[in-house]
Amino acid sequence: MSIALGKVFEPFVEQRPICVMARGVLEHLFNAERIDALFARTAEVQYTRALLFSSVVDLMGQVVLGVQPSVHAAYQAQADQLGVSDQAIYNKLNHIELCVSAELVRDAARQAAPVIGELQAELPPLVPGYRTKILDGNHLAASEHRLEELRRTWAAPLPGQTLVVLDQQLMLATEVVLCEDGHAQERSLLGQVLPLVTQDDLWMADRNFCTVDFLCGIAARGGGFVIRQHGQLKGTLVGTRTYQGTIDTGKVYEQRIELMNAQGDPVTLRRITVALHEPTRDGDVEIHVLSNVPRRKASAQKLADSYGKR
Repeated sequence: MSIALGKVFEPFVEQRPICVMARGVLEHLFNAERIDALFARTAEVQYTRALLFSSVVDLMGQVVLGVQPSVHAAYQAQADQLGVSDQAIYNKLNHIELCVSAELVRDAARQAAPVIGELQAELPPLVPGYRTKILDGNHLAASEHRLEELRRTWAAPLPGQTLVVLDQQLMLATEVVLCEDGHAQERSLLGQVLPLVTQDDLWMADRNFCTVDFLCGIAARGGGFVIRQHGQLKGTLVGTRTYQGTIDTGKVYEQRIELMNAQGDPVTLRRITVALHEPTRDGDVEIHVLSNVPRRKASAQKLADSYGKR
């Protein structure tokens, strides 16, 4: 940095150091050369002609952060610099491969994690001894972002489905599983999630992800789970339900439950029930979560409370 620029930045560094640091980190995360190199090594079909991938990321970033109301507005604001037509922008966006988008998320997380570590800004684990991974799904609903002809019918194709993995201690989205079919069920993508499970992970997820194959798959890879039981997942309750104490949201009970895996073998899990002080927005007065975490590592109260904080 030149001496002149140094003097310009001095008041900001002295009076607003966090803002300057945050901007520096973000500019590094979205460095154009890094992003273009990521595209070059990840893309399988697309290639760079006149429009750089980093330019597309920059345009989308302006929309996501609210700097511009739309991609078209962002394009118009810097059309002269881009030197391509608006149609070229939309063509590039429409053909970006899923693997490129997923790698962009992973790359940003890989860069941000060491910074969070150096700043000693990691959150304490929800359950000691485990690295909590929170899994959730999302897709764009019918909106103005869909083609006008399709906005009033749910039978029309929806935008894509995504599953996102959040590292609870870093508060970073570290992985994303993408599907172009917006009508795809979230659980149909779980086969792509299982390879992401590592030893001593603790996976938390809502009932949409509660399948025997997914639960057993996590356990087979050395991970733990605290996942809400789906109403369609039936098992055999074993023993009596015992009171374990209270948490902020209700009374906690525990009972064993036996499920059958794909091979027909029994799998015994902990079934933790929270009798809620207030019903959920769906009207549920109790919620049940299934877990393979040993009692010596976490009590029923701890697991119930952690699930509620996910």
